[in-house]
Parts: sequence; C-alpha cells; structure tokens
Amino acid sequence: MAGRICKARGNCSPEVLETVVEIAVSISSYSRGDRKMGALFVVGDEDRVMEKSTPLILDPLAGHPREAKDIRDANVQGTIRELAKLDGAFIISADGYVLSAARYIEASYRNINLPMGFGSRHMAAASISRETNAVAVVVSESDGVVRIFDGGELVAEILTGIWELDKIKPRISGKYEKIIERDLGLTLIMKKNEEHS
Repeated sequence: MAGRICKARGNCSPEVLETVVEIAVSISSYSRGDRKMGALFVVGDEDRVMEKSTPLILDPLAGHPREAKDIRDANVQGTIRELAKLDGAFIISADGYVLSAARYIEASYRNINLPMGFGSRHMAAASISRETNAVAVVVSESDGVVRIFDGGELVAEILTGIWELDKIKPRISGKYEKIIERDLGLTLIMKKNEEHS
C-alpha cells in the first residue's frame, strides 16, 4: 500500500509512510469507548509544509536533536502516541524524522471535494496534500478509521477491529479495492486509478 502511494508521485519513502500508518493504526486501536483520539500526520515536502503551518502551542519536540526524533525508534513512537492527545498535526520529514508536533495546518477548501461528515482534520489533510508534495495520514476521532490523502484526494482507508465488512461503504470516490487482513484485524480500502495502481 505505502509503496503504491509513494511510487505514484515519488513524494515519500514507503518505509516512512508505512511506519506512520502503523503508528496511526495503533492510535486508532487505542482510541475506543470514552478515549477517542484523532491525529494528523503530514509526511514529506517538509519545508513547504512548515511554511503552510504554524505552532498551536510551544512545540514539545523543539530543541531535541534530529537523530533523537527518528520515526522508526520505538521510544519516539511511544512519544507520538502520547502527544497525539494534543491538538494539531505532526510534521514528518521524507526521510522519517518527526520535525514538529501540535501544528495548525493552514487549510483551504478550494478545489477540495470531501465526503459529507468529514471534519477539519480531514480538510487539513486534503488541503496540505493538494498544496504540497506531501502525503497526509488522518486518524478519525469519530470512527477510528485511518485515512490517507495524496494530491488532495482520499486514496486509502484502513479499518481496524471487527467490522461487518459487507455493510461498509467506503468513502473513496471512484473505483477501489478491498484487502482484508483477518489475522491483523485490518481492512484496507484503496483507490484504483492510474496514479495509485
């Protein structure tokens, strides 16, 4: 999945995107019942993303050396899961370092076509992925679905847990494929088109 998305436009490392998705899925799995959490990760094109965002609070990752913020490090992943309780986006460099947390993404609704019911986190993800060469990963606070945006479009949805799969209506527009990983308790729904096939 990550390889297909990154290969389509050459805007990310499959290893980095896959790691971000794994973290997003773990946040989604943890976010059940009364403890609902959402999150937004923006991966790649970090200079432009930083220009189009601003800190919501004092950045909890500021001042730490770059090598201490490698997304592949289990301690960093644990820190991200804790910081996901804060509002705002995580900015991840194309090579896999968490550059900033709790950032407000300056989103524009122009030329963005989101399904009804999506909130500001999804709008920010679609907008930043359209205005930059970044990929955005959202953990939806309302339904726990992990969604991936590229080029302003929803290109993948990952459902965690037990679902009545025949009753699920994907939010992806156009043709898609459904991949079920029963052992992992995941369902991947991915857009089919020239860019993402």
